[in-house]
Amino acid sequence: MNQEEFERYLISIRRHLHQYPELSNQEFETTKSIEKWLLELGIPIRKTDLKTGVFADIKGGNPGPIVAVRADIDALPIEEKTGLPYASKNKGVMHACGHDFHTAALIGAARLLKRHQSELNGTVRLLFQPAEELGGGAKQVIDDGQLDGVGAIIGLHNKPDLPVGTIGLKEGPLMSAVDRFQIVLYGKGSHAAIPQNGKDPILTAGHLITALQTVVSRNVSPLHSAVLSVTKIIGGSTWNVIPGEVKLEGTIRTFDQAIRDEVKARFFNIVEAIAKAFSHEVEIDWFAGPPPLSNHKTITEVAKKSAEKQSLYVINPEPSMAGEDFSYYLQEIPGTFAFFGTNGTEEWHHPAFTLDESALIKAAYYLFETSRELLNLNK
Repeated sequence: MNQEEFERYLISIRRHLHQYPELSNQEFETTKSIEKWLLELGIPIRKTDLKTGVFADIKGGNPGPIVAVRADIDALPIEEKTGLPYASKNKGVMHACGHDFHTAALIGAARLLKRHQSELNGTVRLLFQPAEELGGGAKQVIDDGQLDGVGAIIGLHNKPDLPVGTIGLKEGPLMSAVDRFQIVLYGKGSHAAIPQNGKDPILTAGHLITALQTVVSRNVSPLHSAVLSVTKIIGGSTWNVIPGEVKLEGTIRTFDQAIRDEVKARFFNIVEAIAKAFSHEVEIDWFAGPPPLSNHKTITEVAKKSAEKQSLYVINPEPSMAGEDFSYYLQEIPGTFAFFGTNGTEEWHHPAFTLDESALIKAAYYLFETSRELLNLNK
């Protein structure tokens, strides 16, 4: 298979996945397709207790460490609006974050690794991970034992705002911790014309939303980063009735664990104090998501050298406030996560999200070369 045929092969895989996206923990057909492609390459599948996801080892001709390469396989509950001839055939589900790109790139890397299997100084473990969008798929993979014996791990994420041929690699924090909150303010309903007989939770919610902005602006140094966004508010049913309760939801993003803890503490203090000041009962639900994603220095240096050998343009990327559960792997073992330029028209999670498929073959070679170099790290 020459380079042109290899590129067409990767594009066909990516387009197949794009047409048949599946939500987190529902990637049953995706799992079957990945298993089929790996078995066609002569790569045996590892045992798993997970219902979705595929894991496999490519054992080299020489003894050595185990290095893992990860791709996520799930899609999003978004109605596609790209107009592409290979647009999603599953209504209301779309690969709007490019996980089809990641999966196809790892299949490509697997093909290259298999071709050079006898030369490998160790084992490369392929992790086709489910449920990244829910923020817990990586934990499932770890609990399933798929990280056992692994000494290092790499992964990548397509980056629409970077041109094809550019890769972002940096030591330290790259993506943020993700926390989600839900608040219910319990006031007392009344006629809108007789507000003194009630306890207005809409008014209280307004004060609360404003006060919550001080969590970052007056508690986090301007030299550090944090975001608090209230993104959803539900309250009331008609124009002349003050409701009895209001619900709010939102998210907090941080790069540093100490700041993450401080922001959470201030958040609870403010919510409880505002509720008390307006004589409301309050219910707070806190959902801790993935921790900050922080890349390991040595692994990142190896990845940079590998990228430069392939004539990729290596940049020091701007950190993203988006979250990524690859961070759970980095709590267990050293590794690095890259931003890979795909020159897209829209950002992640947009219904018109697209990417330049010429980046696929570059991503496959990057994963292949970097995993191979990591096997030689201590030689």
